Amino acid sequence: MRPIKEGKVREVYDNGDSIIMVATDRISAFDVILKNKIVNKGAVLTQMSKFWFDLTKDIVPNHMLSTDVKDMPEFFQNDEYKGKAMMCKKLTMLPIECIVRGYITGSGWASYQENGTVCGIKLPEGLKESDKLPEPIYTPSTKAEIGDHDENISFERSIEVLEKEFPGHGQEYATALRDNTIALYKKCADYALTKGIIIADTKFEFGLDEEGNIVLADEMLTPDSSRFWPFEGYEAGHGQPSFDKQFVRDWLKANPDSDYLLPQDVIDKTIDKYLEAYALLTGKELCV
Repeated sequence: MRPIKEGKVREVYDNGDSIIMVATDRISAFDVILKNKIVNKGAVLTQMSKFWFDLTKDIVPNHMLSTDVKDMPEFFQNDEYKGKAMMCKKLTMLPIECIVRGYITGSGWASYQENGTVCGIKLPEGLKESDKLPEPIYTPSTKAEIGDHDENISFERSIEVLEKEFPGHGQEYATALRDNTIALYKKCADYALTKGIIIADTKFEFGLDEEGNIVLADEMLTPDSSRFWPFEGYEAGHGQPSFDKQFVRDWLKANPDSDYLLPQDVIDKTIDKYLEAYALLTGKELCV
């Protein structure tokens, strides 16, 4: 079997009336696929997504059918795919990345320092780096092809993008994406805090099933798609240590001549961070 679609990290296979999504051990940063692989990273992404999909199915349905390779074609029934593959419903994907920010950091902090806004949303004066926002904010973006950068857009612009592709449904879909994104974030951020983790921000993707229902898809609240901070030692006013690939981004920024090749100690620390986040959030060690 060959993938019908390959992303920076995921490969998608056609399985007739379903798809099989495989999270590889590739890692990307700044929209570039790095030259190293992070062993077991794909399993962390798939199993963490499974955990969150199960936790949030009362808010919005999701695309997960099974993560057991025994339910999949024989091609996937081996150690290469065990733990990394997820059989999913086929959906018509919506062309919006649904980003939600509960804390001000990263590009949002840079924008706020410049003009007091994040993605055009005016925020209170006097916020410090890593401050918790009064309420989570929804800052959608367009989906870019590999090698291009996603473009942050306003909620109003997201209506136009969706209306162009789904005439008569722009407002309806944009509102549903925003409301589901905020509801998912609030439930999961509250849960994560009880496990000692702050979810500073994350992104979701959604699609439509055959009946036109909005369904949560792709990955969910993984270290690739989210900023996870330890609650212990959290203090606004500076950047925070993290359980996610911010560690890799920081190393690449500090080593601009690396040609996107990570040293072994950075690889080891990265998977250790991912595994620690998985254990804290799920209450169990990753078994592959």
